[in-house]
Amino acid sequence: MTWRWRYENANGGEVTDGPLPREIFPSQADAESWLGENWRMLLEAGVEQVTLLEDDKVEYGGMSLRAE
Repeated sequence: MTWRWRYENANGGEVTDGPLPREIFPSQADAESWLGENWRMLLEAGVEQVTLLEDDKVEYGGMSLRAE
């Protein structure tokens, strides 16, 4: 099993432009920890929300990177 983040715009469309990191993680905890350290950089790159994928299955998603 591998874990990765899908980067999305505010409408849920995948963001693929620009030099976004395409990290692959061995566990959900590693992926979540990475996001906690890098969410500001993703916002600056135009990412508004993220979805966590385990292989190709959505674990959870549509999680906004902006404060409520």
